[in-house]
Amino acid sequence: MYRDSTMKEISEQQIGQTLQVAGWVENIRDHGGVSFIDLRDMYGVLQVVIRKPELLKGITKEMCLSITGLMEHRDEETYNPKIPSGTIELEAHKIDVLGRVYKQLPFEIQTSKEIREDVRLKYRYLDLRNAKVKDNIVFRSKVISYLRQKMTDMGFLEIQTPILCASSPEGARDYIVPSRKFKGKFYALPQAPQQYKQLLMASGFDKYFQIAPCFRDEDARADRSPGEFYQLDFEMSFVTQEDVFKVGEEVLYDTFVKFAPEGSRITETPFPIISYKQAMLEFGCDKPDLRNPLRIMDVTEFFQRCTFKPFIGRTVRAIKVHAEMSKGFHEKLLSFATSLGMGGLGYLEVAEDMSYKGPIDKFIPEEMKGELATLAGLSAGDTIFFIADKEDKANYYAGHIRAELGEKLDLIEKDAYRFCYVNDFPMFELDPETKQIGFTHNPFSMPQGGLEALNTMDPLEILAYQYDIVCNGVELSSGAVRNHDIEIMKKAFAIAGYDEETLKTKFGALYQAFQFGAPPHAGMAPGVDRMIMLLRNEDNIREVIAFPMNGNAQDLMCGAPGEVTEQQLREVHIKVRD
Repeated sequence: MYRDSTMKEISEQQIGQTLQVAGWVENIRDHGGVSFIDLRDMYGVLQVVIRKPELLKGITKEMCLSITGLMEHRDEETYNPKIPSGTIELEAHKIDVLGRVYKQLPFEIQTSKEIREDVRLKYRYLDLRNAKVKDNIVFRSKVISYLRQKMTDMGFLEIQTPILCASSPEGARDYIVPSRKFKGKFYALPQAPQQYKQLLMASGFDKYFQIAPCFRDEDARADRSPGEFYQLDFEMSFVTQEDVFKVGEEVLYDTFVKFAPEGSRITETPFPIISYKQAMLEFGCDKPDLRNPLRIMDVTEFFQRCTFKPFIGRTVRAIKVHAEMSKGFHEKLLSFATSLGMGGLGYLEVAEDMSYKGPIDKFIPEEMKGELATLAGLSAGDTIFFIADKEDKANYYAGHIRAELGEKLDLIEKDAYRFCYVNDFPMFELDPETKQIGFTHNPFSMPQGGLEALNTMDPLEILAYQYDIVCNGVELSSGAVRNHDIEIMKKAFAIAGYDEETLKTKFGALYQAFQFGAPPHAGMAPGVDRMIMLLRNEDNIREVIAFPMNGNAQDLMCGAPGEVTEQQLREVHIKVRD
């Protein structure tokens, strides 16, 4: 009724045929007696030539039209090699208006990515007509379809887990949903299918996966969407950490090989494995960007034997760079360092004769200068920067200085996706405010050393079988070997301040299931949104989500969060306080 073909189905083979096409008016051009419409549908653009001016009466940009006409060759000098239909055009005989435009467009569709984000999100249905924005969503669909097929081919069973579940005291802030039938009680939206997938393993399912929606009431970042996100969630029974590594790297490697831009370099499997401790030392963070060749060194012990008082008694990190740096560069780097909160940024430049030049040279005894050159692997033309503070701050500052040097000196490897695993995370951490011991990451992880470690070791020294996959400095996935033993579970939660009664109340299903022969199991959950953001080389995750919230967790298009009626509140036993 509306069209015979989509734009992708039209070709030179239809020249001489009468066809009906449908789409939106992307552009109108008047060439003096002959006019042209660029008609766009989801699949492409076709030029329509109009030789009867009355056919154009009342037609404006972005109107939805059905056009019937004769398919013909374009004049050779008007070929458009940028589009598949660039050698053909439709001579319009009849135009039917399917959807009128009643208001002025808030922006030009073809340049929508250049306007303010709040305007784009308010009119997202128009923004999605932009070819680049639309292509991101089409690309997303293809990636998810591939992931599903890949997991199925690897023997995983897709199972959907509940969206309405019980609130958990761990992790980020829950979204809670009041119950109508049970006054004063609430559901929560799942932060992840964590407990359910473990219960599936206890149920005897061997390999599970799903493209899982997750909900967390947390602030947005460039690589984190507020409210909701999707992950490729999978879990396996009777496996070790290394078994999960093999699955994770196969899925991600094959996906990036298939979908990364042509010419991209991708880390070959097996991916390198970096311990959390090593990552914090060499990269200053637990999300190392391996495209940056710079590494951080520990020179703490060396400087305890020098006379530079600001370094004595502190952790000292060093970064060596071989590059020419002007006085202006040093000034800008110092300004960056102070913006982070650093008191200064010491450095030494290595001359041709291996002598040093810099503000702290005089504090290094002559007999120790050769030792520094050996320790840091210095050569003529190098500059070495020093960062000193408490260990956690020294790591933080050094990581940012490393990233800034890599960026400003153009050292970051281009067109590359560099993966690694980070493992051996601490099981517990000390809350700096309450001074109480709590879980560092996933409370359901297996501690290394099992029950014996929990009973005999300092909790802050215990490592967990937890791991992340990192790509180009972005955490793509977290995972763990799960704790499947009830005694280990009770002891681990006790250390973190939860008594057995809390376990029964908050994690009752797992508490019970682990008493009926639970298998050892492990898994991970690569983030789908982040994966696609990297593959599309987008700086903001909202560019790869069809209807994202803004950075303040608002849906500007539909007006969420919004008010509800008094009746709706009464039905769920809620009263809003001032």
